[in-house]
Amino acid sequence: MDQAVIVVLAVLAVVGQVLIALMLLIGLLALLGVHGPLNAVRRSLWGYELWGGFLVAAIATGGSLFFSEIRGFLPCDLCWFQRICMYPLSGLMLLMAWHGDTRASRYLLPLPVFGAGVSIYQLLIEHGVITEPASCSILPGVGCGTHWINEFGYITIPLLALTGFLLLIGFLVLASTGIADDAATLPADA
Repeated sequence: MDQAVIVVLAVLAVVGQVLIALMLLIGLLALLGVHGPLNAVRRSLWGYELWGGFLVAAIATGGSLFFSEIRGFLPCDLCWFQRICMYPLSGLMLLMAWHGDTRASRYLLPLPVFGAGVSIYQLLIEHGVITEPASCSILPGVGCGTHWINEFGYITIPLLALTGFLLLIGFLVLASTGIADDAATLPADA
């Protein structure tokens, strides 16, 4: 059962990574002056950006708790910093989505941006690019570079977190920009 949960989280991460690649492509096209795909995404998500963000944050929070409370994986210092950035987003985005209020979206952006930075730092440690700081050692042989999972040959816990943070950045940017000059919330008659 536990392995099935890990596989589901890994599959969701792959789907999220595909969405991130599409968002990056659409953003690049918009920078090159092709605004059609970006406008289509904005129209299709209009009013639901925060719900999408809440779903991502809730799954990431639940996955994090699953790893530590059910599987017994010890969170390292970097994992705690990522949790500090992710956990509040679940509740805040739920409240904002429930009330259709996107005004604070841009103020939440530092949380996933900082969390993504910590995830990247941990991935660099995990892959031996950066030497693991002594403060990362939880127990002998366990630290920030420990591969607790390795699904599909590349998905580890820091990569799961990075995927969630990048998706949240995308949803929050969409929520804070809206369509043209309109607010990104649903119209009053919807």
